[in-house]
Amino acid sequence: MLKKAAGITVGSKEPNKEKVGKVTRKQVLEIVKLKMKDLNSTTEETGFRVVSGTARSMGIEVVD
Repeated sequence: MLKKAAGITVGSKEPNKEKVGKVTRKQVLEIVKLKMKDLNSTTEETGFRVVSGTARSMGIEVVD
Protein backbone atom coordinates (compact mmCIF):
# COMPACT_ATOMS: atom_id res chain seq x y z
CA MET A 1 0.00 0.00 0.00
CA LEU A 2 2.88 2.35 0.73
CA LYS A 3 4.49 1.70 -2.65
CA LYS A 4 1.17 2.37 -4.39
CA ALA A 5 0.65 5.61 -2.44
CA ALA A 6 4.19 6.77 -3.24
CA GLY A 7 3.89 5.75 -6.89
CA ILE A 8 6.94 3.48 -6.88
CA THR A 9 7.51 -0.16 -7.80
CA VAL A 10 10.35 -1.04 -5.45
CA GLY A 11 11.84 0.35 -2.23
CA SER A 12 15.31 1.81 -1.84
CA LYS A 13 18.36 -0.44 -1.53
CA GLU A 14 19.92 2.14 0.82
CA PRO A 15 16.96 3.77 2.63
CA ASN A 16 19.08 6.03 4.84
CA LYS A 17 20.92 7.51 1.86
CA GLU A 18 18.56 7.28 -1.10
CA LYS A 19 14.90 8.36 -0.92
CA VAL A 20 12.71 6.91 -3.66
CA GLY A 21 9.34 8.53 -2.98
CA LYS A 22 7.16 10.64 -0.74
CA VAL A 23 3.82 10.11 1.01
CA THR A 24 1.78 12.60 2.97
CA ARG A 25 0.60 12.24 6.54
CA LYS A 26 -2.96 12.00 5.22
CA GLN A 27 -2.06 9.05 2.97
CA VAL A 28 -0.39 7.25 5.87
CA LEU A 29 -3.44 7.78 8.09
CA GLU A 30 -5.69 6.32 5.37
CA ILE A 31 -3.47 3.22 5.27
CA VAL A 32 -3.61 3.01 9.08
CA LYS A 33 -7.43 3.09 9.02
CA LEU A 34 -7.51 0.25 6.48
CA LYS A 35 -4.88 -1.86 8.29
CA MET A 36 -5.87 -1.12 11.91
CA LYS A 37 -6.96 -4.71 12.61
CA ASP A 38 -3.60 -6.07 11.46
CA LEU A 39 -1.39 -3.57 13.27
CA ASN A 40 0.00 -4.10 16.74
CA SER A 41 -1.41 -0.80 18.04
CA THR A 42 -4.46 0.51 19.83
CA THR A 43 -4.70 4.09 18.55
CA GLU A 44 -4.33 5.74 15.18
CA GLU A 45 -1.28 7.69 16.38
CA THR A 46 0.64 4.54 17.29
CA GLY A 47 -0.49 2.97 14.03
CA PHE A 48 0.84 6.04 12.22
CA ARG A 49 4.21 5.53 13.89
CA VAL A 50 4.32 1.88 12.82
CA VAL A 51 3.42 2.59 9.19
CA SER A 52 5.67 5.65 8.92
CA GLY A 53 8.55 3.61 10.34
CA THR A 54 7.96 1.00 7.65
CA ALA A 55 7.93 3.76 5.04
CA ARG A 56 11.25 5.12 6.28
CA SER A 57 12.81 1.65 6.15
CA MET A 58 11.71 1.41 2.50
CA GLY A 59 13.25 4.77 1.62
CA ILE A 60 9.94 6.62 1.43
CA GLU A 61 9.82 10.05 3.02
CA VAL A 62 6.75 11.03 5.09
CA VAL A 63 5.89 14.71 4.60
CA ASP A 64 3.16 16.90 6.08
